[in-house]
Amino acid sequence: MKRLVRSANRKIAGVCAGVAEFFGWDVATVRLVWFLLAILGVGAPVLFYLILSIVMPAENQAASFEERMNKRLGK
Repeated sequence: MKRLVRSANRKIAGVCAGVAEFFGWDVATVRLVWFLLAILGVGAPVLFYLILSIVMPAENQAASFEERMNKRLGK
């Protein structure tokens, strides 16, 4: 199952790259659209980006609790 995570392919926090990877879109297109929305002031893209950078787990932190415990226990 795919999870929405911040990508290691990052420029700032990896949010745009994570969204692009999740939906199968081009990363450059997502970054360009976000940039244009931020410049035009449509909605609050900068605030939304900051919230997502806090809420979205990093790629290496996305493992479920069960997977992490199995790794610790050597299973």
